[in-house]
Amino acid sequence: MSKPIVTGILAYGMSGRIFHAPFLSTYPAFELKAVVERHEKKAVKRYPAIISYNSIDDLISDPEIELVVVNTPNYLHFEHATQALRAGKHVLIEKPAAATCAEVKQLFDLGREVNRHVMVYQNRRYDSGFISVKKVIESGKLGELIEVHFRLDRYKAAIGPKLFKEKADMPANGLVYDIGAHLVDNAISLFGKPLSFDKVTATHREGSEVPDYFSFRLAYPHGLQVYLTSSMLTVEPTAGFVVNGTVGSFIKNRTDVQEAQLDAGMLPTDPAYGIEPAGNEGKLVTMGADNQKTIEWVPSEKGCYELLFKAVQHTINNNALFPITEEQIACQLELLEK
Repeated sequence: MSKPIVTGILAYGMSGRIFHAPFLSTYPAFELKAVVERHEKKAVKRYPAIISYNSIDDLISDPEIELVVVNTPNYLHFEHATQALRAGKHVLIEKPAAATCAEVKQLFDLGREVNRHVMVYQNRRYDSGFISVKKVIESGKLGELIEVHFRLDRYKAAIGPKLFKEKADMPANGLVYDIGAHLVDNAISLFGKPLSFDKVTATHREGSEVPDYFSFRLAYPHGLQVYLTSSMLTVEPTAGFVVNGTVGSFIKNRTDVQEAQLDAGMLPTDPAYGIEPAGNEGKLVTMGADNQKTIEWVPSEKGCYELLFKAVQHTINNNALFPITEEQIACQLELLEK
């Protein structure tokens, strides 16, 4: 068995605490050695053996660290990933990997130059709802797909404290780069690069400098239309997944429990982790040859962010192709930045 991959996390805010540290500390393929905490040292309360560096430079210069999780503010991803790669580290970069398609291509080119892997963290591929939708689509029960709607809404009328998301002069800002990166990745991972796309953005919150609403329309072969929508002023969210085909429809709410479980302190090793409670099943309606509808309630698949970390391990140890590919990320950034 390969020795654990010694790993450091560049920030221990929500992302580091919820989406990275619980997996890196419980999955035997990794050794979580260090985090960066500029002010209050919180990580040691949960991980007594961890090193809390005062600066990113200190963590990146640690010769034992092989993998760096780049989860700093969006506008710093390109800079910090470049710094880690030049120091000889593999990188796992939080979405969005960069502000532009040109920047992300530079990162992948640099990775090849220094013989290190560049991987992008797109955890929403491993949500229970998305896994369920993917399984239904791949089953063929819907027939030829006609239209697909993915939504991820919330209600946050106040301007958020994370200024890198809210300031117009900060690259990779606003809802498009925040939630749009998830939804665009969902679409690309299922259907590939679209033939064409349209995008509408709008700003509704008082005092907002950045878009807080967007809607993409992605056009694919055979007339398939994929719609990706998000708003920060949706009081009552509707279904997160709606898929219509020639002989069936599938409707599913976004009820993935992983983030809430991790935030409450549950570990990924808990048997209850990733399992949605009863009552959140997806509705599959199909039309038979006799024009009679059949309704089936489809239990949610188990959500499993651990699969992403397993992919990181296989990529580093076995040089396997990371499932979130360079071509997919380049396409994602092309859509986000235009």
